[in-house]
Amino acid sequence: MTIIQEKTLSALTRPDFPILNQTIHDKPLVYLDNAATSQKPIAVLDAIEHYYRYDNANVHRGVHTLSSRATDAYEGARDKVAAFVNAASRQEIVYTRNASEAINLVAYSWALNTLKQGDEIVLSVMEHHSNLVPWQIIAGRTGAVLKHVELTETEEFDFEQFKSLLSDKTKLVSVVHVSNTLGCINPVKEICAEAHKVGARVLIDACQSVPHMPIDVQEIDCDWLVASGHKMCAPTGIGFLYGKLDLLRSQPPFMGGGEMIADVFLDHSTYADLPHKFEAGTPAIGEAIALGAAVDYLTNIGMDRIHAYEEELTDYLFRQLATIPELRLYGPKPNADGSGRAALASFTAGDVHPHDLSTILDQAGVAIRAGHHCTQPLHRYLKAQSTARASLYFYNTREEIDVFIVALKDAVEFFGSIFG
Repeated sequence: MTIIQEKTLSALTRPDFPILNQTIHDKPLVYLDNAATSQKPIAVLDAIEHYYRYDNANVHRGVHTLSSRATDAYEGARDKVAAFVNAASRQEIVYTRNASEAINLVAYSWALNTLKQGDEIVLSVMEHHSNLVPWQIIAGRTGAVLKHVELTETEEFDFEQFKSLLSDKTKLVSVVHVSNTLGCINPVKEICAEAHKVGARVLIDACQSVPHMPIDVQEIDCDWLVASGHKMCAPTGIGFLYGKLDLLRSQPPFMGGGEMIADVFLDHSTYADLPHKFEAGTPAIGEAIALGAAVDYLTNIGMDRIHAYEEELTDYLFRQLATIPELRLYGPKPNADGSGRAALASFTAGDVHPHDLSTILDQAGVAIRAGHHCTQPLHRYLKAQSTARASLYFYNTREEIDVFIVALKDAVEFFGSIFG
């Protein structure tokens, strides 16, 4: 992608995000907290408003016009999500509140009913808490054993160690596709292939990959994949679980209630077919419709184009960060063209607390993240209490990176004068 194309992409997309056109402490907002949540384009805002203004009705349960329109839009969004990740069937897409709920669905529906004493679950030290805590609970209830893949010298997923952990006792591998702290892109296709050799199932946490690069669940060959809408230009309160059709059919319901039933009697019930078996109660209808609008928006831009643009931004970001010698950057270095890692950078600056850095940057209008990013075990592994993190999306620009770097240099210099 040329610089002209890059500027065209940002020029085309930024007007779609009205929240970016504001000042913070009398400075233009520079939003670099996209790994936590993305901003929402007008098309998504309009979609959710349109539902509540014109089509507000419950889905699947009514024959009147409003219910029919709501149902069509709600189920139409499912078709869009299925196509977006190349699911083999729309029935393989289950709406959830977020990725955390999707992981818990697999944990309580499949793992709790499948795993037994001595079975092994392979995770990694870089996992988000959402991909650690559910498996800790399941291990405690079933007697399963947790194993964790560590990092290479370049702070990436240790694939060789991963292979050494696999055995006929391995029943589940659950790993992140892109680390929200290290920015490394894990070889999920190869991970699935190795796990399947020993008969293990694989869940992929794709929260940081689905919004940023093309995802093909059939090519990856994962058994389940989870993502959150709010990180991919959709509202909060909506996410999805992808699961292979035969596997989802074999799993019992996660929750009971309305919508997920076929017939209910006083002493027993039968359940609806997929995906409704896992969608008890009135769903987040407007949010699901808006998720469909977000998928349309991203598809119209082109995920290949978004990924290529973010690689250029990554290259520029890391070259600028390299001009600040006080920084300790975490995760692998990008390749010469910016490829090989996500468009985010976690860092520390000597004895300066990341919260203090973030506070100073906020005064300059720059929004970054500071803390453990829901990866406390990883931070302990790295011997870092917390880190600061700047994360990019396709509506960010080089000029914003420049503003960030100037503000960061000023903050580091300020605290350097205090600490001597």
